[in-house]
Amino acid sequence: MPKITKRTVDGLKPKETDYFVWDDTLPGFGVRVMTTGRKTYIIQYRDTAGRTRRKRLGRHGTITPDEARTDARNMLSDAARGGNPAEETRRYKSSPTVSELCERFMSEYVPARCKQSTEKEYRRNVDLFIIPALGRMKVTDVTRSHVSELHHAHRDKPYQANRTLGVLSVMFNQAEVWGLREDGTNPCLHVRKYEEKKRERYLSSEELGRLGDTLRELELTGTESQAAMNALRLLILTGCRLGEIQTLKWEYVRGNIIYLPDSKTGAKRVYLGKGALEVLAGIEQLDGNPYVITGIKPGSHLTDMQKPWRRIRKEVGLEDVRIHDLRHTFASSAVGLGESLPMIGKLLGHTQQQTTQRYAHLADDPMQASADRVSSELGRLLGA
Repeated sequence: MPKITKRTVDGLKPKETDYFVWDDTLPGFGVRVMTTGRKTYIIQYRDTAGRTRRKRLGRHGTITPDEARTDARNMLSDAARGGNPAEETRRYKSSPTVSELCERFMSEYVPARCKQSTEKEYRRNVDLFIIPALGRMKVTDVTRSHVSELHHAHRDKPYQANRTLGVLSVMFNQAEVWGLREDGTNPCLHVRKYEEKKRERYLSSEELGRLGDTLRELELTGTESQAAMNALRLLILTGCRLGEIQTLKWEYVRGNIIYLPDSKTGAKRVYLGKGALEVLAGIEQLDGNPYVITGIKPGSHLTDMQKPWRRIRKEVGLEDVRIHDLRHTFASSAVGLGESLPMIGKLLGHTQQQTTQRYAHLADDPMQASADRVSSELGRLLGA
């Protein structure tokens, strides 16, 4: 056939077996005619190993001969330079979806690289945000615009939007390591995070007093878990994170120091003041249970602090206070008592100075109070 055109292809009749008709003007470009009468444009070439490869371009009637010719010319040119269009199509068809990538990421990468608390947060982001939005897409098809759209969809919650972006970025970096995307094609690149306004909520002296009174009342009535109230007191008096107190074992407590074998920032020491030591001394050690904050099941620790905390804070009138704000309260109290930021960072177990720097402005309060006292006294002497 001199040249494949619509007229010549329309004139091809089915035979007892499939057959091929090749274009004389573009070697490697042809039409496959099936016994059913279906006609498909194809290319045929040899790969770098010398094997004959064929790739389907589209059905006659769905695409025109001119469109098929243009595609054929481009692909044959690529094959001549060492490319392999048929193999690329095979790889694309066999490439995983984002949902499949998520499951591999969560089962292979995360358990080996992340702490349990981080693993839970990753799983939450994957299940609630990433899979619903991108799960059915091929990993290779996800572009920056897709990621930007997902990030933008949660702009009303900047923290959540940024955490989801962070998980996606790590996951697509790993996709490159696994050979599922070309190097340097992470679609999260250049998607700017939203500015996050750090929450600053600290309990005042009056609020701490009310909380203490409520805890004592609840102990007398027995209407709340003693383990939960022990945990709250230790959270306030040590500045520890919730997970560190929930999973605290008696073997970690040695004298006036808690030796945590693992934490968000690795192994660390927690120095116990008199108040914390008194709370620990008042907690009964149960046989067969290694934990300080015991759970309902034998040998377990308390796993749910959110429900009792919601009940307690409502009773006190502190419904805007999160459990983590108790850690901030420890830090703000330390600043108010004149402790230096480096010292507070060590007490909290911070590994980076900028993490503690968020409390720097609180140091202005006692300094301002001191300046007011001095100024007032000097003003009195001057008769101002």
